[in-house]
Amino acid sequence: MFGFNKMRKPIVAVSMAPTRSPWGGASPFVLQFEAMMQRRGWRVQYSLQPMPDVVLVIDPRMDHPKKKFGLEELRFFRKAHPQVPILHRINECDQRKGTDDIDELLRQTSELSDHTVFIAEWLRDYFAAKWFDTSRPHTCIYNGADPSLYHPFGTSLPKPGEPLRIVTHHWSDNPLKGFDIYESVDRMISEGRLPGFILRVIGRWPKSIQWKSAELFGPMTGRRLADNLRECHIYLTASRWEPCGMHHVEGAQCGLPLVYHEDGGGIVEAGKKYGLGYRNDPSVALREVAERWPEFRKRVFQQMPSGDRMVMEYSDICRSLLA
Repeated sequence: MFGFNKMRKPIVAVSMAPTRSPWGGASPFVLQFEAMMQRRGWRVQYSLQPMPDVVLVIDPRMDHPKKKFGLEELRFFRKAHPQVPILHRINECDQRKGTDDIDELLRQTSELSDHTVFIAEWLRDYFAAKWFDTSRPHTCIYNGADPSLYHPFGTSLPKPGEPLRIVTHHWSDNPLKGFDIYESVDRMISEGRLPGFILRVIGRWPKSIQWKSAELFGPMTGRRLADNLRECHIYLTASRWEPCGMHHVEGAQCGLPLVYHEDGGGIVEAGKKYGLGYRNDPSVALREVAERWPEFRKRVFQQMPSGDRMVMEYSDICRSLLA
């Protein structure tokens, strides 16, 4: 049916090529996916030619040079080659960024797919309330980071009497990432209302913020980012309606308990395992995690996300689609 034999590796065509610079969660996913598929005997390409055996669609918007084919190319391909299965990874929604076009684009792409992966149960339920039929083939696979980089070994352990370092990092400066909360924590620390803590902010932030006492670092990725995270003790996220995200995942895989916003979307699924939530003021949750830090750290070690586990599940779905 697919025309490959024992002399040819099966081909998976991925709609977005990776970048090694700081750029959202899809790119590190692609890097991990490519490595896993190659280890398992596949060839990975970033075009629809030559003819693939499976197509993996990641974010069909054509808004970046790394996006190699989108909705219109998929429509043509589906019509010309209906026998080739399409796997659709949904990792976005309009509610996350206050947009009004992403949900509809994903709906149209979903109509062409044979199997859908949502990066969190929250995101599946979000689209089920809109247009996704949950009787269709689908899987929820939570994000994971590369464990060769993001691991807890060598994490800085707090010493008696020393302040705990809170950290957050975002490559985007979108306000819905939670900068109002980070700014308030910075202010509480500088005014002495949250003693015993230091705040570290990595990445980008709105130009309007005037930080008081935070340790500030520009965007970074890979080993440098992981080393910075391992110098900290608690991961703080205030992102709202996040489909899943990678920032808190990278923090957890570096051994950091999570303090998360209760409107965090898919983040809440992770936070319930090894963290505490808050509504408007994270200071109570931060203090409790600090007091019970060994307990929360143990929970992170026992239940932390895994990039290996994540890409293995995608690989298994691709293999099943060949049947």
